[in-house]
Amino acid sequence: MEKILNYINGEWIEPQVAEYVDVLNPATGLVIARTPLSGLSDVEAVAKAGAEAFPAWRRTPAQERVQYLFKLRDLLKANLDEIARTITNECGKTFDEAKAEMVRAIENVEVACGIPMMMKGEISEDIAPGIDEMMLRQPVGVCATIAPFNFPGMIPFWYLPYALACGNPYVIKPSEKVPMTMQLIFKLIEQVGFPKGVINMVNGSKAAVDGILDHPAIRGITFVGSSNVAKYIYRRSAENGKRVQAQGGAKNPVVVLPDADMEMAVKIIADSAFGCAGQRCLAVSWAVTVGEARNEFNEAI
Repeated sequence: MEKILNYINGEWIEPQVAEYVDVLNPATGLVIARTPLSGLSDVEAVAKAGAEAFPAWRRTPAQERVQYLFKLRDLLKANLDEIARTITNECGKTFDEAKAEMVRAIENVEVACGIPMMMKGEISEDIAPGIDEMMLRQPVGVCATIAPFNFPGMIPFWYLPYALACGNPYVIKPSEKVPMTMQLIFKLIEQVGFPKGVINMVNGSKAAVDGILDHPAIRGITFVGSSNVAKYIYRRSAENGKRVQAQGGAKNPVVVLPDADMEMAVKIIADSAFGCAGQRCLAVSWAVTVGEARNEFNEAI
C-alpha cells in the first residue's frame, strides 16, 4: 500500500495526523493507499514555505523560470505511461483515457513556456499633457489549487504551470480520493529542481481546504468541482480578499432532431455520458428528443 505524504519546502513530510481516508481502486474495490487528513499546521507550513520563496522567485527572470517547465514537460512525457496507469488505478478511467488526460496536461506546460512573451506590459505616450501610461504584469504571491477527483492529472495543470511561470509560488491540494497521481507527479517535480518552497503539496479534506482559503499568505485560489462547493469556496475566498476562480458543475443537454443520424447520435451520446468513468464535468447528463426522434432514439440507445 502506497504511503501518501505532503511535499513542503522541497521535502517529503509525513503529516502528524490521526485521521486517514482509504483510497480505493474502483475496478477491484481494494484499498491501494490512505490519504492523511492534514490540519492547519500543515497548511501553515506550505503557506510559509511559499511566502518565503516568493521574493526570490518573482525576481527570477521569466526566461529562467520557464526553463524549469521545459524540464518538467520532458519528465512528464518520459513517464506518461506510468502516470496514466496510476490514474487508471485510482480514478477508474481506461488507460487510453488517462494518457489523453496527461497529454492535455503536458500541452498546458508547453503553452506556459511562452509566458515570457505573454507577460509583456504596455506603454502609452502622452495620454495627457506630460503624462505617459504604463501597464506591468506582476505576480501576486502564493496561489493554490483545490483539485477534483475526476481528472487528477490534467486539471491542476490548467493553473500550475502558468502561475509558476508568472512568478507565483504554488500549493496543490489534491482530492483525498485520488492522491497517488499527484504524488507521482511531485516525484518528477522534485527531479526538476525547483527552488525550495516554490511548489508545495498538502493532502487532506475540508480542514485543509478551509486553512488554504483563510490563510493570509495565500493570495489566489483556483477550484474545479461541484457547484455547491464552488460557491462555498468563492464566497469564503472573496471574504478573505483573495483572487478566486471557482468552476462548478453543469447540466449538459444534447438535442436529437428527427433528421439526425441516429446511429451516430447514440454513439456520441453514450461516449459522452460514460467515457472517463462517467466523470467528465462536460458529460452529457440528459438528452432531449424532438418529435418523431423519440421512439427511434429510445430503440437505438
